[in-house]
Amino acid sequence: MTRLGPTELIIILVIVILVFGVGRIGKIAGELGGGIRAFRDGLKGDDEEETKESADSKDSAEEK
Repeated sequence: MTRLGPTELIIILVIVILVFGVGRIGKIAGELGGGIRAFRDGLKGDDEEETKESADSKDSAEEK
């Protein structure tokens, strides 16, 4: 299997731009970035919830 060189990548990029248009590619890229950001925030939110629950359970155990 051959690898794609810079010339082939440029040709593919030009074809994609011709098919979708510059504005649509920018919109797709923005939505993709937003999805990745939301995914990261979701993962970070889970970690914060677990840390908060651990701290709450420690406080409850110390009160008893």
